Order: sequence, then structure tokens, then C-alpha cells
Amino acid sequence: MRFHVLTLFPRMFDSPLSGGVIERARASGLLGIQIHDIRDHSQDRRRTVDDYPFGGGPGMLMKPAPLFEAVEAVMAAIPGGAAPVVLLSPQGKRLTQRVAEEMAQQDHLVLVCGRYEGVDERVRQHLATDEISIGDYVLSGGELAAMVVIEAVARLVPGVVGSCESALSDSFTTGLLEHPQYTRPAEFRGWQVPEILLSGNHGQIARWRRRESLRRTYERRPDLLESAPLTGEDREFIESLRRL
Repeated sequence: MRFHVLTLFPRMFDSPLSGGVIERARASGLLGIQIHDIRDHSQDRRRTVDDYPFGGGPGMLMKPAPLFEAVEAVMAAIPGGAAPVVLLSPQGKRLTQRVAEEMAQQDHLVLVCGRYEGVDERVRQHLATDEISIGDYVLSGGELAAMVVIEAVARLVPGVVGSCESALSDSFTTGLLEHPQYTRPAEFRGWQVPEILLSGNHGQIARWRRRESLRRTYERRPDLLESAPLTGEDREFIESLRRL
């Protein structure tokens, strides 16, 4: 998979993309991440990319021409000349695991990082094919949001995460929060690992994990239960939690 990031601050991506699974995936060729400086497509010697909003108001807006030309230059180098263009924006739909899974099906993904008070509306109307928000809060720009998107999507690309089962059992992938996890030692400072996990009975362990996943979701994110795929046994267990 190939990510193409358009930004005014390319150096912000140096360290976050130079470690962990992202670095290994890039080195192995599973991922390609190209950072493009929007200022390279400005139309004057001062490399101007922003201007005052028509009608007045605070702050500056990113001009349409540099963004359109930057995306068009990227598209010219992509086989077929087409790819989703995602504008990182607090007005976009919220990034969820399902959205990340959909984006992971693409061969190329163009991420546009806004700055200042936002972008000229014509960028939203005629350039971006989608808008993504990583939460109900405002950042100074789309760079950190783009990094979150890259991390969330890249780990779903086959081979990026060491164990495919690890990604499949993550919180939200199943529609629920993940069950509690433990490792050695079995006792630490007097705190014991649940006995069931030491039993070797894989059927009972799977049932315990499912129930603990349901319990944690019920306690911390009950809203997820409305759309999670639940069995009859799951619903009975949740009902027992409500009666406590």
C-alpha cells in the first residue's frame, strides 16, 4: 500500500514514521509513504499558500491552487491516475476501525493536511473524495491526524503486523473492547493471573475471554453493544450484568 501525504510541514513526519512496525513495513516494501510539500506548488516566489477569507473573519485559509496542483502531481505518478483523496478535517466523519478497514483495501491513499483556519471550500467540493476526523477536538493542523490514519490503516495491511490474529482480535475490530491480557509471572506483587488462563482448556479460555470482552465493553463503552454482532448467549450474559 502507498500513502501520499500533502503537508506544509514535511519534517513533522520524520520521527513518527521511523520506528516500530511502520519502519519495518517500509523497509520490506509492504508500505510506501511519500511526503509532499504543498509549498512546492505555490504560485509565487514567496511560496504563498494562504490568503484572507472573502467576507472577512479571523485567520487565513489555504488557497485552492497549491492543493489542487499538489494532488494532480501525485495522481500523475499513480498507476491509473486515481486514488481516494482524504482531507483531514474536524468536519469529517470520525475515524473508526471500520473506516480504517475500508481504507486498507486501497492501493494508494492521498492524505491532505489542512492548516490555519481551514481550506478553501472548493477543495472540499471538487478535490477531496472524503473527509476524516480523528475526534471531536481541534488540532493546529492535519499532520497528527494523518499519522493516526497511517498507523490505523497500515497495521491492517497483510504482513505489516507480525501476527494477523493480533490485528483481528484488537479492540473495535470485533465490535467490542478487547478482553484483559496477562503474561508471566503468574503472580506479581500478590496479584494473580485468573486461574482459567492457566488451565490449558482452550474452550473455557475462549468463553472467559468473550465474556470479559463483553463485560469491559458494557462497563466502558456500552454504546458499542448497539451495533456489535452478539449471539444469544452474549445477550444473556449482558442481561445478567445489568441485573447486578
